[in-house]
Amino acid sequence: MGPAAPDSETAHLAAQAIPGIPRDADGPVFREPWEARAFAMALALQRGGLFTWGEWAATLGDQIAKAQGSLAPDTSGDPGTGRGYYRHWLAALERIVAEKDVASPEALAHYYHAWEHAAERTLHGKPIELQANDFHG
Repeated sequence: MGPAAPDSETAHLAAQAIPGIPRDADGPVFREPWEARAFAMALALQRGGLFTWGEWAATLGDQIAKAQGSLAPDTSGDPGTGRGYYRHWLAALERIVAEKDVASPEALAHYYHAWEHAAERTLHGKPIELQANDFHG
């Protein structure tokens, strides 16, 4: 299980620090549980001192600009609807942990492929759980 959803005060602080976060009057809005987890991971890493909100905003902004400027958008592309916002968030999170030497791009790719393998064998609607054999498939 991943990190829990952020507490209300922390979520409001992040929403104020990072423009563009999908939100309503109560704070950030998440369409899927993974979006809340990605949000919570970034908050935890920022609170832990890995990066400042300024560094995060610059990395996220650059990620969004690259995706929107792509001539051949892929899953990270964004037509400006905001639906891809947390995909950009996740890509920025992966990028910043690699830049800060917390995890190498190779390690991230290793886990990405393991996650894909686990997702392929999981029935729709069931929780995806990583197993040791997911890292060798």
